[in-house]
Amino acid sequence: MDIKLSKSQYSQMYKKASEGTKWYLTIPKAFVIGGLICVLGEALLNMYSSYGLSEKNAGTATSITLILISAVLTGFGLYDKIAKHGGAGTLVPITGFANSVVAPAIEFKTEGLVLGLGAKIFIISGPVILYGTLASVIYGLIYYLFFR
Repeated sequence: MDIKLSKSQYSQMYKKASEGTKWYLTIPKAFVIGGLICVLGEALLNMYSSYGLSEKNAGTATSITLILISAVLTGFGLYDKIAKHGGAGTLVPITGFANSVVAPAIEFKTEGLVLGLGAKIFIISGPVILYGTLASVIYGLIYYLFFR
């Protein structure tokens, strides 16, 4: 299927696609949304600590809860709506990572458990895991060789 565009049509499409963002709105919104996610994390940490969990266990419970909340919101399609307004603020590491694992799983589940879910679940987060692990090994070797 060939699509024929005139130079003026192409120029209009280019201008529309190249419109800049309203950074003076998007940056503060990302800051506020990301900050609210962090405040939620701190509130959960304090709540779990007040229930008598040790600092380490309260941190673990907080991480698990944030992952669960992010996964559930992604499953119901709400995380994307929050991300539409919060932008990079929703990439707070643990919630953004949970979203990047759950979203492809939901998207490709119709292709089956193996070729859909199994093959595509880490399509977004896979490179993060790979290069994060590789970087930690390299940093560990440098530390071991030069700073021990």
